[in-house]
Amino acid sequence: MSRPVVAITCDRRAGGPSPAGPRVRPARPQVQLYEGLVAHVRDAGAVALLLPPGDPDAVDLILARVDAVIVTGGAFDIHPSHYGQAVRARLDRVEEERTALELTLARAAAARGVPLLGICGGMQALAVALGGTLVQDIGTDVPGALEHEQPTDPATAWHPLLADAKWAALFGNAVNSTHHQAVADAGPLTVVGRAPDGVTEAVALPGHPFCLGVQWHPELLDGRLFAALVSSCG
Repeated sequence: MSRPVVAITCDRRAGGPSPAGPRVRPARPQVQLYEGLVAHVRDAGAVALLLPPGDPDAVDLILARVDAVIVTGGAFDIHPSHYGQAVRARLDRVEEERTALELTLARAAAARGVPLLGICGGMQALAVALGGTLVQDIGTDVPGALEHEQPTDPATAWHPLLADAKWAALFGNAVNSTHHQAVADAGPLTVVGRAPDGVTEAVALPGHPFCLGVQWHPELLDGRLFAALVSSCG
């Protein structure tokens, strides 16, 4: 019996860790991904195919060989130039090779009906890919906002989630939070979940078999969203 193949985008760290010890081992760039993402995809019955940053021109080749896509998050920001704005607030690490791949991949998967899950920065990439914009910094742009960079272990929930009835059972009623940016204008996406302060926490693309973005990190909580993604594969 064949198993669905799920492409998962990875992060890149230019410095990488520098091993301790007496031998000369300079820190070098690394491609990396939290193993929990792979574990949830496998637990759902699929095969994980890891995509390093770069090669946006290979998206057609990638989508011809996979059944679903996960655009992951990480400690980086999408440069505001990708949604037609200048930098006017906090901007963290930028990884243009990663952003180029993820925007191209999200746009193509959405257009072709390929099941897609965007996680944290991956939800932001989905919105930008489809013509939306971002809140550049919640602390600057959202008066009275909750703390969205939780100081506790994100393996535990941090704030309540107000979700549309259709999605409530899948999302749960509380989520973790590790972001300083958020979706502002969702473009063609429908907002299906918010934090109590109004910050967008989940979006879905109407008419698509499964195109969903969530602002939290479900891989640190449970496997429900990954099982739903794999189940949507034809």
